[in-house]
Amino acid sequence: MPLLPALSRRLQPEVMDQPGLEPGRHRQALHGLRRINFWSGSAGILWPPLAALARASPRPVRVLDLASGGGDVAIRLQRRAHRAGLPLVVEGCDVSAVAVEHAVREAERQGTPVRFFRADALADDLPGDYDVVVCSLFLHHLTEDQAVELLRRMGAAAGRLVLVNDLVRSRPGLLLARVGTRLLSRSPVVHVDGPRSVEGAFTVEEARVLAERAGLGGATVERRWPCRYLLTWVRP
Repeated sequence: MPLLPALSRRLQPEVMDQPGLEPGRHRQALHGLRRINFWSGSAGILWPPLAALARASPRPVRVLDLASGGGDVAIRLQRRAHRAGLPLVVEGCDVSAVAVEHAVREAERQGTPVRFFRADALADDLPGDYDVVVCSLFLHHLTEDQAVELLRRMGAAAGRLVLVNDLVRSRPGLLLARVGTRLLSRSPVVHVDGPRSVEGAFTVEEARVLAERAGLGGATVERRWPCRYLLTWVRP
């Protein structure tokens, strides 16, 4: 019997998602999230299956990062591919014009050829010419029905592979979010949204059920450090 009761899901509005968020506060939060993504290894979680696919492909592998935020994960994946000499072409999209503008500037600043464009992952038609569709730390923002719809859309748009990197809802994860967001960011937005993100996240088993409901039969969901999971679906 567990020492502590399970953490029930509590989906709350996150400050970052508010359309009236002042651009300066938004950009400060994106800088904080970039630092958190670096230390938690978000790009590293996605990298192994992407690298394996690129090594076996006779042509460049095209990757779309949905809800790409400040673009740091997409940029890091592209830089890794360049260092490894692998034929990977990474692009990103987000509903926020502020986030897209920030991502474009970051890619230019780092000299990394990643294209970013504005798109609503839940409402707009997704291009069907990508081999891989990924998303990081977005699923926990959604209701169950929205999460199923997003996974369904990702599966329809991905020619070969779907990857989802997200938080695991747990008490250790909640504690880590409360401490880590304050250590790694000065953004009040991040301080509020970090714990809310964990409380709104899915468990590993819940993520498996969402994938099945979305028609991604055979999807695997594996734990990753720290308090993350990687959902992987390979097109049959």
